[in-house]
Amino acid sequence: MNTFKDILERSAFGVCAYIGEKIGIASSRVRLYFIYTTFATLGSPILFYLILAFWVNVRKYIKMSKKVLWN
Repeated sequence: MNTFKDILERSAFGVCAYIGEKIGIASSRVRLYFIYTTFATLGSPILFYLILAFWVNVRKYIKMSKKVLWN
């Protein structure tokens, strides 16, 4: 069951884990809040999630390119 959870978390862009690390709370708690707010606001946080997913991936690629360039 843990392998399924790991695969699911990696394929979900890591946005909740990133937010949890920055704020200092568990990523599972961030996921729950995201789910609750999505239902309460009829899906508008999904756009926010996709923008954050794009931003996290861009930052990851920028960091990787800087690391490879200067080493």
